[in-house]
Amino acid sequence: MNFDLTEEQQILQRTVRDFTRDRVAPLAEEVDRDHRYPAELIAQMAEMGLMGVTVPEDLGGAGMDPVSYVIAVEEISAGCASTGVIMSVNNSLVCDPILKFGTAEQKREFLVPLASGDQLGCFGLSEPEAGSDAAAQRTTAVDRGDHWEINGTKNFITNAHEADVCVVIAMTDRTQGHRGISAFIAPMKGEGVSLSPKEDKLGIRATSTSQIIYEDCPLPKSALLGEVGQGFKVAMYTLDCGRIGIAAQGLGIARAALETSLRYATERKAFGTPICGHQAIQFKLADMATNLDAARLLTYRAALRKGQAVRHSSESAMAKLYSAEVANDVARDAVQILGGYGYLREYQVERNFRDAKILEIYEGTNEIQRLVIASALLRART
Repeated sequence: MNFDLTEEQQILQRTVRDFTRDRVAPLAEEVDRDHRYPAELIAQMAEMGLMGVTVPEDLGGAGMDPVSYVIAVEEISAGCASTGVIMSVNNSLVCDPILKFGTAEQKREFLVPLASGDQLGCFGLSEPEAGSDAAAQRTTAVDRGDHWEINGTKNFITNAHEADVCVVIAMTDRTQGHRGISAFIAPMKGEGVSLSPKEDKLGIRATSTSQIIYEDCPLPKSALLGEVGQGFKVAMYTLDCGRIGIAAQGLGIARAALETSLRYATERKAFGTPICGHQAIQFKLADMATNLDAARLLTYRAALRKGQAVRHSSESAMAKLYSAEVANDVARDAVQILGGYGYLREYQVERNFRDAKILEIYEGTNEIQRLVIASALLRART
């Protein structure tokens, strides 16, 4: 396996890294403090093709490969993890399922504006009673003959207040269990759709997270994404894609924390020498760098599998699981290395520490990732 980036990927990495240094990172503290959606950054990222990285160019995207997508999400997330997840949701949880399951008409109507940045998307799977148990959907979609009618509540929806459309998962036939679930593309601003107030969160504070409430919400028959009863398959495929994006977000958080730690450790003196000269600090830095590289390789492998159009559930789960844990470990060690300064908002590692925690929870908790991995192992034995 060749681990060298292509020339195109290297150019993308340099371009996005420069953009992050010049535009994203300087705003990160402000948008986190004020819970402000970074609209100006998202518009600039759209111009760069980052809101539809793997979407074909004729559908408004950049037409790049999944590894390029990972590279871009890591770079953006190193400057601002909130901005990184806004990008990741639009790419992985909205563009990917529409590209995979959408009709030609749906791709023209929805995918083109989403990938080009004219619109923003969100993904409605989780519910108050259906988090890790994604099959326990209570939101219903009833066929009224000439339209669908949606009722129910979706919970913890990233981008909810800014999104124009939502890929929403709903039960169409409760007697069929997970085979009675279907997927729809629903507008966010219309009859029967309302939002709860924005949640006040520990981290990832520049994104809006809230409930979407559907009350007799009418959708045209053309809103069905894929086939009736295919919704669980749509949701699981989407999460496989999304977990690659979250793994890449973890890479960005961890790398930012490591880079801050390295700078501080070479400047801060204790007992007459820079603290990087002390073995205790060197061991922490060595473990941080090693684990980050291992997480990156797992994430690249999952992205490569996705690019080969083969099943990548286990690879994506491993990447997401490990990257999430590495991001938390590295951010925690970075706070320790900086000591009291690591506890202050003035230093980025405090934000890295807060932002990292959600990686172990959203788009499938780390416990769910272990179940996915174990299931794949056991299937291979039969």
